[in-house]
Amino acid sequence: MIDTHAHLDAGDDDPAEVLRRARAAGVTRVIAVGSGIASCRAALEVAEREEGVYAALGIHPHQAGGEDAGRLEELRVLLSQPRAVAVGETGLDHYRNYAPRDRQRALFEAQLTLAAELGKPVVVHTRAADADTLVALDDFEGTVVMHCFSSPGLLDPALERGWYVSFAGNVTYPNAYDLRAAARAVPSERLLVETDSPYLSPQPRRGRPNEPANVVHTVAALAAARQEDADALAAQIDANADAAFRLS
Repeated sequence: MIDTHAHLDAGDDDPAEVLRRARAAGVTRVIAVGSGIASCRAALEVAEREEGVYAALGIHPHQAGGEDAGRLEELRVLLSQPRAVAVGETGLDHYRNYAPRDRQRALFEAQLTLAAELGKPVVVHTRAADADTLVALDDFEGTVVMHCFSSPGLLDPALERGWYVSFAGNVTYPNAYDLRAAARAVPSERLLVETDSPYLSPQPRRGRPNEPANVVHTVAALAAARQEDADALAAQIDANADAAFRLS
């Protein structure tokens, strides 16, 4: 089983211990996500040190108004390392508005260009920015992963364009009817799963910090929603991750 999106440097526990618990739960692969240059370096260090760990490296839209937005050449160097498998997370966040929208768009477009140049998939964060996200991605011909999917309005465009749709622990929440409906609509070969740890713990672990071991609960919830066997779905998601991130 794989957790395709975990912020291992953002939790309180040592990544090595977090990964030990993940493996004990049957989660043998993790994509560690960097948000900003220091976080990217930390994610890449874990990926280079730990078996079964890869890195997705990017500058988050919340950071678009800060110093890291001008450090794309450093990001390019980090992305050239063998364990770096994706650009991101990057995108647009018009819900929090922690950075000016024009700066967010410029940073997102620059990272899309970088992903195209390097031939790597892009991991997209989008919140309250459906229309602008679609415009930004209109000319991007590479692989797109919609991280922590929570925008039902983007479902049809995602399916039409063949993007991967990744669900996190919030799909397990009792009132997440729209997310589970979206999960049922995604073709099996385009479905991914993640924890987004240490955030968004699934319902059985809600109220506690999230971690990769908990992705098993999200897989179980997706299987129930789709009326599929959980083990078979986990195997399909593993194969999807291999294809999306070129892990094998």
